[in-house]
Amino acid sequence: MTIDEILYAKITKSLTNSNQMKLAYLTAFAALFTLSAFAQKNQLKKVDTVFFEDFNEKTIDRTKWNVEVSGTTNNDEQQAYVDSASTLYLLKNAKAQGAKNGALVIKAVYHKGYTSKEKKTYDFLSGRMNTENKMQFTYGTATARMKIAAGAGLWPAFWALGNGKWPDCGEIDVMETVGDKSWTSNALHGPGYFGNTPLVYRATFPAGTDVTRWHVYSVDWTHDSIVFSVDGKVTYTVTRAMVEKYGRWAFDNPKFLILNFALGGGYPNGVNRIKTPYYGISQQTVDKIKAGKAKVLVDWVLVTKPAK
Repeated sequence: MTIDEILYAKITKSLTNSNQMKLAYLTAFAALFTLSAFAQKNQLKKVDTVFFEDFNEKTIDRTKWNVEVSGTTNNDEQQAYVDSASTLYLLKNAKAQGAKNGALVIKAVYHKGYTSKEKKTYDFLSGRMNTENKMQFTYGTATARMKIAAGAGLWPAFWALGNGKWPDCGEIDVMETVGDKSWTSNALHGPGYFGNTPLVYRATFPAGTDVTRWHVYSVDWTHDSIVFSVDGKVTYTVTRAMVEKYGRWAFDNPKFLILNFALGGGYPNGVNRIKTPYYGISQQTVDKIKAGKAKVLVDWVLVTKPAK
């Protein structure tokens, strides 16, 4: 019997309430997925749940999430972020497309000539939400199960950011992709290592799967290291010493989580070199957005810390 099967058997034996069962199962798996030493030693590390969201409601829980509205963009991105059920909504049960309970959908929408209150014009709308001042944590494990559409210029991300001036506040990019379904990337940004940061890694999926399938993306953050994983396999490890070759370690302060779906911009263009019909976005991707097929699904988000 595998470690995860043993964990599941123990949990199901001791718990009868389905919500408790799911939370306990995911909490245990956060340790399993992100701590390679645990698998090697065959020991369960006890953790405390800091934050758990499985999107099992009718609407987004505003006590946990801030929905961002932006009338200007960074990185030459092509979308405006809006607070709308057209770009951010929840799916339930069978409609959740393989999510365990419910799913958050972040959807890109074509809206030619949309004008923000800042008088900026966009042809695309999308969604972005964060936990700033509602849930912030220093050190621990942040994990999300996600399913992502592919297409040149689609730029979703799951990341953590500190309060204050960027990049001094520190940024942890747990998962980014710019439309190539064969890989996702991990990165750190801080003073002296930001933008085209040297602390970045492209994690390629194994044969038989890609970004359009459900995957678990995770980061294990400690005082001296940041370890990224996909489906329990470590993809990239960064130590304090590695960071301090470039600048100050910006990862001893509280961070909040962000889920967003950007469209086009500098990072996609740097990979695909596309300039028309939109900067970093191909015509095929525009057609996918118009057809309503450019979506990011999030099954759950979990943050844990080692038990005291």
